[in-house]
Amino acid sequence: MVPNGNVPVPRPDRGVPGAQLAVASRRLLASWQRSEEYGVSAEEVDPVWAGSVDAGSLFYQCGQEVLTGLHQTLANEPLSLMLTDADGLVLNRFSGDTSLLRALDKVHLAPGFAFSEREAGTTGLGLALADRTPSLVRAEEHYSASLRTYTCAAVPVLDPLSGHLEGSVNITTWSKSSPELLLALAQSAASTMSALMLAKSGGRQPKPGPRGGVFRVQRGRLEPGSGTLRAMSRPWTEALDSAAAALVSGKVAAAVGEPGTGRSTLLGQAIRQAHPGSRILCAAVPAPRDVEAWLSLWTPELSKPHTAVIVENIDLLPAWAAQELSARAVSSRVPGSADHPSAVTWAVTAEELTAIAAPLAALVETVVPVPALRDRGPDVMPLARYAARQARMREVDFTPAAERALTAYGWPGNIDELFGMVQDAALRTETIDVRHLPAALLGRSGPRLTRIEAVERDEIARCLSRPGITVAAAAAELGISRATIYRRMARLGITVPK
Repeated sequence: MVPNGNVPVPRPDRGVPGAQLAVASRRLLASWQRSEEYGVSAEEVDPVWAGSVDAGSLFYQCGQEVLTGLHQTLANEPLSLMLTDADGLVLNRFSGDTSLLRALDKVHLAPGFAFSEREAGTTGLGLALADRTPSLVRAEEHYSASLRTYTCAAVPVLDPLSGHLEGSVNITTWSKSSPELLLALAQSAASTMSALMLAKSGGRQPKPGPRGGVFRVQRGRLEPGSGTLRAMSRPWTEALDSAAAALVSGKVAAAVGEPGTGRSTLLGQAIRQAHPGSRILCAAVPAPRDVEAWLSLWTPELSKPHTAVIVENIDLLPAWAAQELSARAVSSRVPGSADHPSAVTWAVTAEELTAIAAPLAALVETVVPVPALRDRGPDVMPLARYAARQARMREVDFTPAAERALTAYGWPGNIDELFGMVQDAALRTETIDVRHLPAALLGRSGPRLTRIEAVERDEIARCLSRPGITVAAAAAELGISRATIYRRMARLGITVPK
């Protein structure tokens, strides 16, 4: 229930398509319900004062630059431009309208105050952070009556490399102002911020977003990567045993750890041990625009007997969808009649338990940490051989130098990165040597390189990777002295496998 039954519903006369209208209404209703559960006052906001803000992050610096430029073009407009962090803390604020600034000060929408959904109820910025999707909250749609003189649009900003939620861009104006362009303006600012963050991070490739293909059904057979399990390290087998024990006892298990560590593979193997005859429904959380369709697929699937579910990256699920999915999970876990001979088994993956929306986090009964590949050195070569065999459909050899390079590397992208590198090499040769692997495997982690430095590093690494070549010979081939190549190797972080 929401206070006085006053459920905010977007007005159909605003030209919103029916499907979008329904989703927006459900998101707002879910946000109001969460606001009430958080104990937020329906009369006036009382946000938390967090004090000074961190101005040293790349996110803050890029946001400051983008909003400063935008403010210069909108200085005479009755708008307030704001940047918040992922917890809703207001980091800065720009506006040329002094009356609007004074009014915002009265409701504490100012730098240093935490204004998330938990502190202030339903607002544009709180909803954008909770659901990780662009949000527009008009005057009457705010949970707190003290905010209904404003309309605000907010867009979440993700780190382009890691995909982590960094914060939001928020634009607030008076309720009587036209809101139609607010969301587009906020989206443009957020997009510019992401591009600027990527440019200032050394031009590395951005992380791809969630894919559209989100459902996979696997019947009584082994999961991808299962052929390597007998040779896997002790940390992996201990995590597998822990997950299987939880699933045998009917508990909901969460495999947590860095992306690419094999979290869903581990859960799939655990389900095969705990419930050998189950069909496994593996569903990855999609992009926000696809969540509505994604949720509609669950009802028929959960009614089928002997079903086990793995929800991948559940920490990326919008808060409103988490509430709906948690309700379906609760009902599907109850043992039923002859039509439902067994309850559905549930397991999820996430980077950490605290990042999962509260309704779903409450269902998790066992947390299984999955170690990063850099902490599972003995797994590297078994996985590499399996990846090569997948690419060529036969065994592929590795030279000792290639094995040393692979096992010495830190694998920031974990198993996904290993498979990509090895399969690319396996398609080009029958015996993988260090020269078939990316030059990055010969470099240490260190300061980010410019494009010219990266080209220089790759050329030196290419020369050094040839069988039997010495550093002196590589220097001669490159037309530089031995002392110079050693200096450049040290500066560029190049090491040669012994």
